Amino acid sequence: MFRIRNIFLGLILIIFVAPIVVVVGVSFNARKQLLFPPQGFSFRWYSEAALESDWLSAVGTSFILALGAASVALVLAFLLALYCWRRLGWQSRILRGMGLLPFMLPPVVSVGFLVFWSSIGGYGQLYAAVISHGVFLVTLPMVMILIGLDSIDRNLIDAARVCGAGRSEVYLTVILPIVRPFMIFGFFFAFVLSFNEYIISFMLIGFTHETLPVKIFNSLRYGYTPVMAVVSTFIVLLTVGGMGLIARFGDLPRLFGAWETVEK
Repeated sequence: MFRIRNIFLGLILIIFVAPIVVVVGVSFNARKQLLFPPQGFSFRWYSEAALESDWLSAVGTSFILALGAASVALVLAFLLALYCWRRLGWQSRILRGMGLLPFMLPPVVSVGFLVFWSSIGGYGQLYAAVISHGVFLVTLPMVMILIGLDSIDRNLIDAARVCGAGRSEVYLTVILPIVRPFMIFGFFFAFVLSFNEYIISFMLIGFTHETLPVKIFNSLRYGYTPVMAVVSTFIVLLTVGGMGLIARFGDLPRLFGAWETVEK
């Protein structure tokens, strides 16, 4: 049974890793074709990607969009998570469930954003995509923050109030230190998803601002080149590197001293 499980896990690992290996291999191809195994070895396409202003502009747009969207998502997520944590009734359960709806119907949500921003003159503006991404991605940081809030011993809050701490002091000295690591996790997840998101970006700003995913799909009209594999490799490294840091330093709550607050 143990051997079968290892084989099954190995197959799953191969399925996940194989596309990454192919993309990285193609990015070093010496010929101007998407060939795997690569025909020769060259850094030519990395140089072209680094020197081409269109790709650099797309990377910059994606970073700005992802940073803004992750910030919006984090603020909304913290407020919603705090509301759900303080109110344990049916309203909280409904709100937690509704947070998953956007992920179930992304095309429908995208059309909704398109209609909304078109009606108020925000279509094609970068801020419209930032806000839309933030609203769309609010679920992940909200779930992460809720995990942190649920780990708080409410007796700590009562003790702080008995000692004379006001509401703001309770938030700053008790709640925030405990949920800070979870907020960092949530921010990173929202950043990565916004950086890789295509549908909403294309519908709202696809004709005015090219993000990296939109640029990749638009470039397909002119044929396949290893430059696209280079850009895809960059996205993979960004995502895998970030996820690897989270996996490596998964005990960030203790690293930041959050559990020290609980133990005291």
